[in-house]
Amino acid sequence: MAKDKREHIMLVCAETGDVNYYTSRSKTSPKLELKKYNPRLRKHTLHKEKKRK
Repeated sequence: MAKDKREHIMLVCAETGDVNYYTSRSKTSPKLELKKYNPRLRKHTLHKEKKRK
């Protein structure tokens, strides 16, 4: 069986701690930090990567 080269992650809001997005990334790339929309705050905030359980 082939090893999976992608990793499933959650994007967590840095301000509220809410998990708003799920995505995948290459295992060799650096950790993601993106500005994404937070519906609770109704504005774009920084979202950081957290491993999915």
